[in-house]
Amino acid sequence: MREILDHCGEIPLERFDAGTILLEEGQWSGRLLVLEEGEVEVLRGDTRVALIAEPGSMFGEMSVLLDVPHTATVRALSPVTARLADDGAAFLKRHPEIAFFLARLLAQRLNAATTYLVDIKQQFEGHGDHLGMVGEVLDALIHNQQDDFTPGSDREPDPRM
Repeated sequence: MREILDHCGEIPLERFDAGTILLEEGQWSGRLLVLEEGEVEVLRGDTRVALIAEPGSMFGEMSVLLDVPHTATVRALSPVTARLADDGAAFLKRHPEIAFFLARLLAQRLNAATTYLVDIKQQFEGHGDHLGMVGEVLDALIHNQQDDFTPGSDREPDPRM
């Protein structure tokens, strides 16, 4: 991922103190961040999804590409230096090589998630509980190519959970 930094020289370098929220779940900013130095945590709600310290890591890409509010919170765990593009979409349009790299990264994530869901589906095939809906999730990932996408679920909460 470090090679992505070679294409980010035009993006202003920002410094953030430990504890600073760089992107907030549920808020729309249009920002794209590229980590230069430091460690951040990615949270969905109160659940830590990842700890990231690899230079060149990007944040805000899902929000920018889908034009939706941020799907996770990114918080600095240490002092952080990052490239901050206030208009992430314009930056990606000006740099198709980064957009291609990002597309490859997102395809790898989708492949990993799909592989994981297939494994879960095979393990819990025939269960009538909430695990039985894994097949529906896989079908949506593979076949649902709609342009008007809103993250989240329109399902009623399962009272058993």
